[in-house]
Amino acid sequence: MQSVALYGRLVARALVAGIHNEFQLKPGTSTQKQPLHLVTGSAGFSKSVTKNSAFSKWTFGDDAYFIARSRAADVIGVADGVGGWRNYGIDPSVFPRQLMLTCERMVQEGHFHPQAPASIIAASYEELQQHKDPLMGSSTACIVSLHREEHTIYSANLGDSGFLIVRDNEVVHRSQEQQHYFNTPFQLAVAPPGQQGRVLSDSPEMAESSSFKVEDGDVIVLGTDGLFDNLSEDMILGYVSSNLKDNREESVQKTASTIAESAYHLSVDPEYMSPFALSAIDAGIELTGGKPDDITCIMARVTHQSDIFM
Repeated sequence: MQSVALYGRLVARALVAGIHNEFQLKPGTSTQKQPLHLVTGSAGFSKSVTKNSAFSKWTFGDDAYFIARSRAADVIGVADGVGGWRNYGIDPSVFPRQLMLTCERMVQEGHFHPQAPASIIAASYEELQQHKDPLMGSSTACIVSLHREEHTIYSANLGDSGFLIVRDNEVVHRSQEQQHYFNTPFQLAVAPPGQQGRVLSDSPEMAESSSFKVEDGDVIVLGTDGLFDNLSEDMILGYVSSNLKDNREESVQKTASTIAESAYHLSVDPEYMSPFALSAIDAGIELTGGKPDDITCIMARVTHQSDIFM
């Protein structure tokens, strides 16, 4: 397939260019460790409903996500569809959902290099563009890949979705959001015929890529902007600390649900001074309240306990 060939070229380009800003292990940390895994949980809300509801697998409103495993890596990803497409009669949930489904399939089929998640975004995007009837729409994209043997997280983020890594109740790493200007994130897009060049569209090669050494017990919180626009880092840390008690899937899922539910309730609070409102004020826009939006939260606990996958 053309997309697989593209993937190979992008992997080679990424590795030669050295796009990863790798962080080293702490001095004295042993490199002789068991492979690491992710125990995951997911939760979310659509801004158009009043209760936790997934309309179909891996979606919350116009958000989409996936959780997959390859031979070498555990991989999680989110995409946030651009709601403005409704004004043109286009369902904005279709594009991000298909993008994430394509990424998931490529991971499962092994057409994926754990150290270059930006390449899977690019290959999946190319495949959508090459459809006989290309899907119209646009979305952000963020993928996090845990290379089990290397004990390293590799990430690619295009737009204002993102993730953070928590260790010992502190945020030790966080992705960088990308925006052209306030509330206008970088995004992948497929425009209607004749509209190319008139629709905001960024290259997948513009994704911010990084790598980070992780340890047993680290926590990854991955989400769309509906999560981070309504919850501060300190609030997320508080929920992780008070809810995530062990590596069991039940505990991870409970934490994801608690965080998503809190973000939803605050998103519709007109008196809440949300991170989104504070960003608006920094941009010269007077605003208070939460940001009503689709919300997706994926929680992942890093562990070497292989028995939990038996």
